[in-house]
Amino acid sequence: MSVEIKIPELGEGVESGDVLELMVAEGDAIEKGQPIMELETDKATVMVPSSAGGVVKSINCAEGDTVTVGQAVIIVEGFESGEPAPEPVATAAPAPPQAEPVPEPVAATPEPSTPEPAATSTPPPATAAPVPPPAAATPTPVAEPSALVESSADVAAGPAIRRFAREVGVDLSNVQGTGENGRIVREDVLKVVRDGSAARPAGGGTVTPAVDGESDGYGPVHIEKMPKIRQTIARKMHESWTTCPRVTNFDDADVTRLEEIRQSSKADYAAEGVKLTTMPFLIKAVAMALRAHPTINASIDLDAGQIIYKDYVNIGIAIDTERGLVVPNIRSADKMGIPDIARALGDMASGVRDGNFAVEDLRGGSFTISNLGAIGGTYSTPIINTPETAILLVGRSRKMPVVVDNDEVAVRLMMPMSLSYDHRLIDGGAAARFLNEVIGYLESPSRLLLAI
Repeated sequence: MSVEIKIPELGEGVESGDVLELMVAEGDAIEKGQPIMELETDKATVMVPSSAGGVVKSINCAEGDTVTVGQAVIIVEGFESGEPAPEPVATAAPAPPQAEPVPEPVAATPEPSTPEPAATSTPPPATAAPVPPPAAATPTPVAEPSALVESSADVAAGPAIRRFAREVGVDLSNVQGTGENGRIVREDVLKVVRDGSAARPAGGGTVTPAVDGESDGYGPVHIEKMPKIRQTIARKMHESWTTCPRVTNFDDADVTRLEEIRQSSKADYAAEGVKLTTMPFLIKAVAMALRAHPTINASIDLDAGQIIYKDYVNIGIAIDTERGLVVPNIRSADKMGIPDIARALGDMASGVRDGNFAVEDLRGGSFTISNLGAIGGTYSTPIINTPETAILLVGRSRKMPVVVDNDEVAVRLMMPMSLSYDHRLIDGGAAARFLNEVIGYLESPSRLLLAI
């Protein structure tokens, strides 16, 4: 009996997704619950499981296609759930091309190792350069797509790592994972790329960039489909810029004492498997200040003529990923202690960068923090993550001469801060008082440690 496998519900408000990878081929025997494809929705990647077992008779979509919830994408010839899956029928696969060399992986620049989730006020462009073939290399048969799927389907790696491996031409089944429980991380893929580049014979010829025969009249270009996440970011940024009159206040916090406490405590945290950075203190300071300044933690509904005051404090953390800027949030941050925030932040950052998060993790934020300091820079004018009404960007702390008591000049560690706010709801005085309270917590960190 033929059974249609349809795209299931992907989350509240999510109606479609782009097919990143098909994980089965026609003729494959699959089981119920087995992943059949990877989809990219607005901001999350999800694995779609099969709703039935059987032999794949037809696949009604291709990688790169946009599919909608409820759409029939695969037809299987079903078998009873208690019956073992039939063995795939051996068919003569097309002989791999002998004259076409394997694409040489293009070395990618590794992300800088930073102690905190790196973020920018505007999402970095997500680009993937076409992989050029080497001009002089020993021809090696190219693995058939179905073989690659079969060989790498059970590899322990997140969707983001799988996508990165595809972009640089690395078969994950040949990668030794160094992460927890043998999980493959980005550095493992980069090592394979570097090793392959080092093994390339010198003087092997010039690599000609792939341009797909396109030109804009001034020179060669190549065209790629805009990822769904980038389309979503573009829409959100345009919505914020055109609907939210924004003002930005700049200030500095003296975090000298805070840094002394962090340095003296980080070994104890590390013994518990937690990396203690400045971010948990900042998140706690913002959360406590939001409780005292509800206007900053609100949103507005102009159509209904209402101000919606949030009785919860969910802090969104802007994280720079390979796919673009993602903003998951820490729920009820005002009720958490520094250790709990540090653990939640570490789990959230690693999950987002591995693509292991749900769309629901990106919803429900009431205020956003963007940490430019992990990359560098001081001040900026961050874009408000509407419908929120404010966002705080922090730059890299740096030592500066500061006039202290008795008109003496001392070297202090100063954290640059940029607060953008929606002037329709928040006046300059309210924004300044809120920022002053955040700075007060950071400059007197004992208040954070005692706060509940």
